[in-house]
Amino acid sequence: MDLHIPEQLSYLHSRTHRSLRRPLSQAQLDEISAQIQDPSLSPVERVTLRLERFLALETPVLLPYTRVQILRTIPAFPDIHAPGEMDQIRKTHFVHEQGRLCNLACDYEAVLREGLEGRRARLPKEDTLYISCVHRVIDAALAFADRYADLMAQNGLADQAQALRRCARYGAKSFPEALQLFRLLHFVLWCSGSYHNTVGRFDQYMLPYYEASLSSGEITKDDALSLIEDFFLSFNRDSDLYFGVMQGDNGQSLVLGGCLPDGASAVNPLTYLAIEASLAVKQIDPKLNLRCDAHTPQDLYELGTRLTRAGMGFPQYANDDVIIPGLTRLGYSIQDARNYVTAACWEFIIPGVAVDIPNIGALSLAQITRDTIAEGLYSCGDFDALKSLWRQHIETKAREINASIHDLYFEPNPYLTVLMDGGLERGADISSCAKYRNFGFHGTGFSSAVDQMAAVERYVYDEEEIDPDRLLSALDTDFADDGELYHLLRFDAPKLGRDESAKALAEELIHIYSDALSPLRNELGGIVRGGTGSAMYYLWHSQHLGATADGRHAGEPLPANFSPALYLTEAGLFSVIDGFTPPDLSLLPNGGPLTLELHDSLFSAPDSVEKVAAMVRAYIRMGGHQMQLNAVNRDALRDAQLHPENHGDLVVRVWGWSGRFVELEKSFQDQILARTEYGV
Repeated sequence: MDLHIPEQLSYLHSRTHRSLRRPLSQAQLDEISAQIQDPSLSPVERVTLRLERFLALETPVLLPYTRVQILRTIPAFPDIHAPGEMDQIRKTHFVHEQGRLCNLACDYEAVLREGLEGRRARLPKEDTLYISCVHRVIDAALAFADRYADLMAQNGLADQAQALRRCARYGAKSFPEALQLFRLLHFVLWCSGSYHNTVGRFDQYMLPYYEASLSSGEITKDDALSLIEDFFLSFNRDSDLYFGVMQGDNGQSLVLGGCLPDGASAVNPLTYLAIEASLAVKQIDPKLNLRCDAHTPQDLYELGTRLTRAGMGFPQYANDDVIIPGLTRLGYSIQDARNYVTAACWEFIIPGVAVDIPNIGALSLAQITRDTIAEGLYSCGDFDALKSLWRQHIETKAREINASIHDLYFEPNPYLTVLMDGGLERGADISSCAKYRNFGFHGTGFSSAVDQMAAVERYVYDEEEIDPDRLLSALDTDFADDGELYHLLRFDAPKLGRDESAKALAEELIHIYSDALSPLRNELGGIVRGGTGSAMYYLWHSQHLGATADGRHAGEPLPANFSPALYLTEAGLFSVIDGFTPPDLSLLPNGGPLTLELHDSLFSAPDSVEKVAAMVRAYIRMGGHQMQLNAVNRDALRDAQLHPENHGDLVVRVWGWSGRFVELEKSFQDQILARTEYGV
């Protein structure tokens, strides 16, 4: 795919824009901290004052070669909490991550249409402290937009200046205006303290503006593609300031395709243009997610596969035929379920109306299974009894985790109230009045749990080849004195993705896990959703996990997400796909992708794109949940570890996000190197 805007990309790569950053002086930082950490101010006043000061101190700059303006110039800004305050809060409250509302999908469709004054008009007329703060953040955002408009006018861009002033207040009328307004809204959201700010259904809320500009003759299709490329590049100018665990883990996730409220296909010209733009710019942001179903056309899979071939680690595929029924089963309305997007990684969230916390906890299914085996091999007379104990342990752990999450603390965020639905009309923080306030639990080491039980079923109970004493001793000593058993369990024992007995156990685990969460309720009145994703827990949980009955060494990494054992052998790609499409995946609608590495030589054949696209399509039609693919070359990855200076643009999929390989911590690099490479 040819890039329409090479000058913009070259400018981004040069990082010249970073020279425009102006760190605050220590005196400024001290003065701001004293203001926004004033103990006489309520939390909402502190948050509001912080955003006002942040935007007022930002220096508007116009970048060359770009139509989509706004650049962050202040690298760091003080927090509303004085040193030690958050420690005190944690003594009496459960604080998720940084205690801020994050990982949400805003109602961009409404805000782009109405503008900030249109949103203001929805506020109640009462004069409460919170409503006053909402007015203040709207004023601050508009003042910031006006300062950019002033600079545009001073530089001969009077039309752009006028358009920015108007659309910021009253909504966008054209495609260029909608892109610029989104940039403003999204930028201010980062400045407000929220993070992992997703992009949502770009091809849906931008479609009216694209069609209007196209029909008026303002733009052509090629112009639109250039604008989208420019828009996508804007996500990468400040992304080094917005990372989570590591660079790239910033949550700027964009969703394409899917269905309309009536269930009809939502695929439209912008669906294709967005993928083409991502293919042209080849940047890690925004990270593309493609919603599919049994009727998704082959050419869309092929276009997505071209992006995989380019080595971006996306698009991530999500199956509407599994996800939508799963969400409705848990109480989401059919209209909301059909409007789902992915959160920062893969979890399913509803734009505008939900403050679900989809990553608030994680069950180490691998650890629970190891504990079950250690306790049950002597007390359980048959495998059914062991499975019953397995169920009890999973239920107990789920209750324990849920019970530990109470007295939740959230910083208020009046700007998020402007961008969401529900809180605005009530003049209240969205955390207290959202339509959905559910929790999501990850399930770490799903395949390890299944493989452990499959090995015990065959060798301890069915064939009686392994004595319980021998197995437990080997696990306690990390197979130090039993290499023969280690080899048997690691390579010959049943494995999910290769053996039917393991697939049957996977289906049982899905039901056990779902049943364990089904009766749970959180203190917000919401339910608890299960998922097969792991997030970063696949390394955290493995560090304290001893040797396991699937032949895994103590401390050895678990596979990421819903993926086969790292040492799975003699299993082809289609065998793995068959194993990881058990029935009833809709019972675990918190998400969790099958993550596979495809050797880059696979794409050397003339028909490789068609073959891989057909494979993804088959996975969706077989009932697969989610899929993310890496096009990798282990030799290149090893060389990148040794010579990072030569591989700055090497991109890989980590757990639910893409990042540059050389910027990852070595533990994450090593886990990626350990994954099996597949061919078609």
